[in-house]
Amino acid sequence: MDLYLDADNPEMVPLLRREVVSYLRRHATPDSDLTEAELLVAEVVGNASRHTAGPAWVSLTWRQEHPTLTVYDLGPGFDTEDLRVPENPDPLSESGRGLFIIRHLAPRMQARARVAEGMVVSVELPVAKPAVATHDPPLHRSGVLPDLSEARQAGGFGKEAFLRALVVQLAQALEIQHGPDAADAAVAQVGMDVGGQMEQEFRAAEQVVGAMDPDHLGRCYVRLKHAIDGGFYVIEATPERIVLGNHRCPFGEVVQRAPSLCRMTSSVFGGIAARNSEENASVLLEERIAVGDPGCRVVVYLGPPPEAARPFAHVYAREET
Repeated sequence: MDLYLDADNPEMVPLLRREVVSYLRRHATPDSDLTEAELLVAEVVGNASRHTAGPAWVSLTWRQEHPTLTVYDLGPGFDTEDLRVPENPDPLSESGRGLFIIRHLAPRMQARARVAEGMVVSVELPVAKPAVATHDPPLHRSGVLPDLSEARQAGGFGKEAFLRALVVQLAQALEIQHGPDAADAAVAQVGMDVGGQMEQEFRAAEQVVGAMDPDHLGRCYVRLKHAIDGGFYVIEATPERIVLGNHRCPFGEVVQRAPSLCRMTSSVFGGIAARNSEENASVLLEERIAVGDPGCRVVVYLGPPPEAARPFAHVYAREET
């Protein structure tokens, strides 16, 4: 789940908090502590809103038993040493109480400065799977859909705007109604199928037969992204992993209001890697234009990802032959 937070609209914070908690309630086990989870969400999201002049992005990742809430902002940042707040802060002081609450309620917390500006703060929430599908209506996020100005400029919504909205809304509806596992499986299947066609085109153009090595995979990724006006390039290609950078998103600026679109990149890259590997492949989106980074940094692991990356990496199963 990826959400955009407009810092200029204070009403977005409680709406976003309620949507995240509602999502957790639908898909968490009955014994999960939703009260503590809501307090953590309120503190982490509220902190980003209070100290950030620009937009922020909230991502809920549920790859393991407990979900991780990550907030990306473009604010002035803070010294991570500030996380070592006093054991007994002054109850009348506004400074430090939020960090005190987060540190004591979250099973795990991490914070780091971003490459350009701002911070990334991640907290593990005290709720657990399995997911239970329901049909409670979610909050509709109109910012993801094509803006009305697009229709006025083109005399009606164009193909690109329509398809972009279709992809995002389908992925979000699956995740909200049926849980993270169902959404991941559906997007992975789409990526496998679409990526398979792109891979076949690359093989024909490059006359590649058999399993592709890391160099071939890197060139394949760059070729397919350039074909849809992306600016990807290979940073590293080894038997263990392929690292790619990107300076231009195919979806343009709209991706910052619909960061879920990054799932398609992950799915296409992961599906191609899994088909050409002896093990499952994993994709980690380390940096994303979609959440305010100056560029993207995507790591494709041709085997198990490192322990630190595992909660955030998407896994794609190797096809059995």
